[in-house]
Amino acid sequence: MGRAGRAVVVVVYDGVRLLDVTGPLEVFTVANEHGADYRPVLASPGGRDIVTSGGFRMGADVAMEDLDESVHVLLVPGSPDVAATAADQPLLEQVRRLSHKAEQVASVCAGAFVLAAAGLLDGHRAATHWDLAERLAHDYPKINVDGDAIFVRDGKVVTSAGISSGIDLTLGLVEADHGADLARTVAKHLVVFMQRPGGQSQFSVRLNPPAQRCEPLRTALDAVILDPAGDHSLEAMAERAGVSVRQLTRLFRQELDTTPARYVEQARMERAKNLLETGDQPLDVVARRSGFGSPETMRRAFVRELGVPPVAYRARFRTTGDGCPTS
Repeated sequence: MGRAGRAVVVVVYDGVRLLDVTGPLEVFTVANEHGADYRPVLASPGGRDIVTSGGFRMGADVAMEDLDESVHVLLVPGSPDVAATAADQPLLEQVRRLSHKAEQVASVCAGAFVLAAAGLLDGHRAATHWDLAERLAHDYPKINVDGDAIFVRDGKVVTSAGISSGIDLTLGLVEADHGADLARTVAKHLVVFMQRPGGQSQFSVRLNPPAQRCEPLRTALDAVILDPAGDHSLEAMAERAGVSVRQLTRLFRQELDTTPARYVEQARMERAKNLLETGDQPLDVVARRSGFGSPETMRRAFVRELGVPPVAYRARFRTTGDGCPTS
């Protein structure tokens, strides 16, 4: 690969998501502008140009098959077509081979499925996009999947959550190599968080229970979703469903792997999030309408579940505008 510096091999292939590639590359580039010594290299199967998931053509610097030197980081971006990449045996073979030459192996988003299919995540804790976490855990039970982490480092393996979190992961790599000051400088220049507050839960839609065949349970669930602020004590829910409190608790655990109280809180969280995203009501009104009762109870639930208070959630998700009042 010629030039001196810490070699960073970014694997590209047909169908790769563009931001999974360019986000980390920009972090390495800005780090170099401030004194780092990274040498990013795009490697593709056969050295061919590739076409991203959005239809953009991208050239490669080298064929994966021709790489035969040690590298600092081997980084595998993801693709929306998870099944295809996880079944691409030539790609997996080269990723597996190159992983033995790498000091660190990293993935962005669904790139975790490539590492998993190559056997590189067995016995490791790993992250991926929140919408893919259950699938990763199901398909690869030897992996300890963290569905909320923005990125996870476990030994030489570093995995990140969805798409833009590749930037967070790469800032972490820069900090490990060159210290927090340089990483902070890079984050400021890119206008991103040095350490993003909260986890993936703040971006996910978590209250999606499967269709219930159990009529009593479905009755209880429908009542909670229709009116999260209603009376959903165990006794009230059991009476509504026509079963005992003990039977209701058993049905929740058996069918949903949760408790009635936990389900009610999740429903109230979803209602509160929607109200914060779409309206201007004061926090006490949002708390009352969503069933939390008081702003403090709601704040504790948000911090516990999302890692951010309601005020910060509203500021982050309500609008992409500049925050300036309109006339």
